[in-house]
Amino acid sequence: MTTSPSTDSFQKWGDYLAPFYTLQYPIATPDHTDSFHDSQYYVVGKLDICIVISMIAVMAILRDAFRLGFFEPLARWKLYRDLRKKRARRSGTSSPTKNEKSKGFPNGNGIVSSSPTIKEVRIIDRSVMRFAEQGWSMIYYPLQFAFGLYVHMNLPTKILSPTALWEEYPHVYHAAPLKLYYLSQTAFYTHQVLILNAEARRKDHVQMMTHHIITVVLMVASYFMNFTRVGCIIMVLMDYCDIFLPLAKMIRYLNISQFLTDLTFGWFMISWLITRHVLFLFVVISGFFDAPKLVEFKWDPTTGHYSTAKIFYTFLAMLLALQALQCLWFWLICRIAWRVIQGTGGASDDRSEEEEEKHD
Repeated sequence: MTTSPSTDSFQKWGDYLAPFYTLQYPIATPDHTDSFHDSQYYVVGKLDICIVISMIAVMAILRDAFRLGFFEPLARWKLYRDLRKKRARRSGTSSPTKNEKSKGFPNGNGIVSSSPTIKEVRIIDRSVMRFAEQGWSMIYYPLQFAFGLYVHMNLPTKILSPTALWEEYPHVYHAAPLKLYYLSQTAFYTHQVLILNAEARRKDHVQMMTHHIITVVLMVASYFMNFTRVGCIIMVLMDYCDIFLPLAKMIRYLNISQFLTDLTFGWFMISWLITRHVLFLFVVISGFFDAPKLVEFKWDPTTGHYSTAKIFYTFLAMLLALQALQCLWFWLICRIAWRVIQGTGGASDDRSEEEEEKHD
C-alpha cells in the first residue's frame, strides 16, 4: 500500500520540525547509570540548538503574556486604588461632591475623585512598568530552582563535597530531566541577553550584559564538553537568591510594606552571600585543587574528552570573572543594607534606578 504525496510531505515536515519540540539524540539506557535510572538517556549534538530556539520563543511569548495580561493590570489597579485612598484621607472625606463626580475617576467602590496629575501618572506608570518587568523573573526563578534542585538531588554530587563533580569525566550520557534542565537554562539566559535592551536601561547595563554573555558561553561550552555536573550545581546556586530580589522589588513597586520589602531584601542579601560567595567558591576552589587530580587533561573527541589544561583553566577564569561581578554587586547590596540600618532609607535596588533618578 503506497502513501500519498501529501502524507509524505507531512512526514517530511514532521521530521524537520521535530528537533524544535523534542529532545534529540536518544540512546539506550546505559548499563551503569549515575542518576535517573529509569529515564530515557541522550547524548549531545548540534540539533539541540533547535529546541533552545523554540524555548526562547516560548519564553518571549509567555513573558509578554504575563506582563500585559496580568502584572501590568494588577499593578495599575493597586496603585490607582492606593492613590484614591490617599486623596480621600487627605481631604478628610470619602463622599465626593457632585462636582467631583463629574470630573473624577471611579475607584471601584462607587467613590470618585479628581483625575491624577501628570506627575502622579508618570510615577504610577513607571512603577507599573518596573513591577511587570520583575513578574517574569518571579515566575521563572522559583520554578526553575525547584526543577534544578530536583535534578541536583538525583545526581551523585554534593555542594559541600564537590569532588564528585569531576569524577568519571567525561559525563557523556544525560538523563532526560538533566538535558531538559540544561537546555532550558541556556534558553533563559540567552533570552535575557536579547531582552536586556528592551527593558528600561539600568546603571549596571554593561555588567549585566557581561554576566549574561559569560553565563551563556559557560553553559554552552560545558554542555558540549560534558561538564554538565558542575554546570547544574552552579545554576542551582545562582537561582536561589534570584527568587528574592524580584520579590522585594515587586513589594516595593506596589507600596505594600517597607518593612516587608526590607525583610525580603535582607533574606536576599543573606542568601546571596551564602550561595554566591561561599558555596560558589567551594566549587571554584574544587576546580583548582580537585579537578587536576581527577580529570585527565587531554583532547579526545571520540570519547567526549575535551578537557585540555588550557580549556579547563579558561573555564575557571570565566567563573572567577563572574565572581568579580558578583563582588561588585554585593558591595552595592551592602550599601543598601547600611542605609536601612542607619534609617536613612528603605531597601531599593541601587543597580536599577538610573531612569528613576533622571526623572526625580
